[in-house]
Amino acid sequence: MNTPFKKLDKSNLAVTEGVLSIIANVLLFGLKYWAGIVSGSIAIMADAWHTLSDSLSSVIVLLGAKFSKKPADKDHPFGHGRADLIAAFVIGIMLLLVAFDFVLESYSALKNRESSMFGTLAIYVMVTSVVLKELLAQFAFWGAKKTNSKVLKADGWHHRSDAISSLIILIGIFLGEYFWWLDGVLGLIVALLIGYAAYEIIRDSIYSLLGESPSGEIIEKLKMTCERCYPENLYPHHFHVHSYGDHNEITFHICLPPEMTIREAHEIVDYIENEIAKEHSYSATLHIDPNDQEHTSIDY
Repeated sequence: MNTPFKKLDKSNLAVTEGVLSIIANVLLFGLKYWAGIVSGSIAIMADAWHTLSDSLSSVIVLLGAKFSKKPADKDHPFGHGRADLIAAFVIGIMLLLVAFDFVLESYSALKNRESSMFGTLAIYVMVTSVVLKELLAQFAFWGAKKTNSKVLKADGWHHRSDAISSLIILIGIFLGEYFWWLDGVLGLIVALLIGYAAYEIIRDSIYSLLGESPSGEIIEKLKMTCERCYPENLYPHHFHVHSYGDHNEITFHICLPPEMTIREAHEIVDYIENEIAKEHSYSATLHIDPNDQEHTSIDY
């Protein structure tokens, strides 16, 4: 039986999320800009352009999905999956710029003791923006969880940043007349939250691009596979993961008796690598160390 989710994968979800995001952002831009003109609110008009800028991040999502889906070739033997990580990095930088813009606007509002006046239309538009953008964020986060896509997670935070900014304006509509400084203070808080989200996105994408150590849980599973494949203690150590989107390479060292022949060692390593591929979906490369005091005395 065919279902809409039968061919669900990282690139398909990224394309779906990107297209939905572009459509929703363009519609919200029109609504916010109209509300800004009617109410004369600079804040709403600025938020409208912020929403339109989200469409750019969605275009990056689509481009990342397109390039990451390309098969391996002569120049890229591990495929193009890291395009997803590069796209996430770019979105993280864009979020940093959004946060910086919030800091400048909030500082200006506090310095000039600015307060805003909004109408009923602004309330409806901001509520619509908060709900729609949070739904887009939840869809992006769901897709990121299903596919482990960093670019979807990054775009989800971009959606949420817009939802938060709209929520700030909505709060200002009801409380701004009592506390002139509220909009500026809340803007600074939002800037810090968005900046921290951008930091995490950039950090995660850079770690994956540079290569990283796997989690303790993965290491324990790999050690159990090694123990099952060879009766003696191999002292597996020095683990590193290299992520290429859907393709993941893992390298680590094992210890074998120094008197063992090259053929015997090769057969053991080959068997372990094949078992790791079957059990953990990693393409493994093992380095052999001699099983002597120097290599086995360290607590791995």
